[in-house]
Parts: sequence; C-alpha cells; structure tokens
Amino acid sequence: MPIITEPHVHVDDTELVGLERDVLALTAEERRWGRRRVTTRAGRTLALALPTGSVLIPGDVLHVGPGWYVAVEAAPEPVLVVTPRSREEAIRVAFEVGNRHFMLALDGERLLVPDDPAMDQLLARLGVVFERRAAVFVPVGPGHRHD
Repeated sequence: MPIITEPHVHVDDTELVGLERDVLALTAEERRWGRRRVTTRAGRTLALALPTGSVLIPGDVLHVGPGWYVAVEAAPEPVLVVTPRSREEAIRVAFEVGNRHFMLALDGERLLVPDDPAMDQLLARLGVVFERRAAVFVPVGPGHRHD
C-alpha cells in the first residue's frame, strides 16, 4: 500500500499521458484529514501520512504508480446555497459565516455553506433566501476550526 507523505506530486501533464487515471473523491472536510487510510474509486488503498495542516486540493495529483496515478476530486456534499439579493447581503452572509468559523465557497453569484443546523439557523435569522443541495464544496481560503 503506497504511503502518501506530500499533499501533491509535482508532475507535468505530459508524464501522465497513457497512465490510468484513478480518483480519490473527498468532501471538503475529508480533504483536511491528513492521517488515515483511503480507497480510490478503482479500489486502490492508500495510506495518508500528510504534514499537519495539509489540505488536499481538487485536481492535484496525489500519487503516481506503475501505469496509474491518483488525482484528488471534490465529492458532492450537502450544502446550503445562498443567492444574495445584493452585494451588501453577500458581504453580511460571508462575515457572519466566517465569524462562526465555518467555511464558505463561491459558485458564481451564489454562496455555499455547509448544511449544518447552525448555518440553517443563521441564514434564517438573517432572512436570506437559501436552498439545500448537493454540490461540490471548495472553500475560499484555508479556514480553520475550533472543535
């Protein structure tokens, strides 16, 4: 089983031509867990032993093996989708979400936040329009948590 000690392999796309592409699909939170066993879409097992604070980035190549490689992919996950009615509303939502140490992602004109009871209550209290969806969630910035 390959042991992964770096969050990405520095490899040129031309070096991957002809190799089988395998995928490790992870949610935003899972991309922050640096020490564990994971299974790729093709069933390969990898051991992650990443430096503390590492965050896997969708699109990065994680490992190159003989005849194959593994790329990180963002898995769809439950989110709350906010379509702000104004720039001010967008700034207010971003501030309030960040103030609670939650991550936020941008999707065009929409803001995505984790589908969490605290976020549901916050958005309802702010009176913003939102809906539940499954979407790829790639947070802005590194973020951090206090749990």
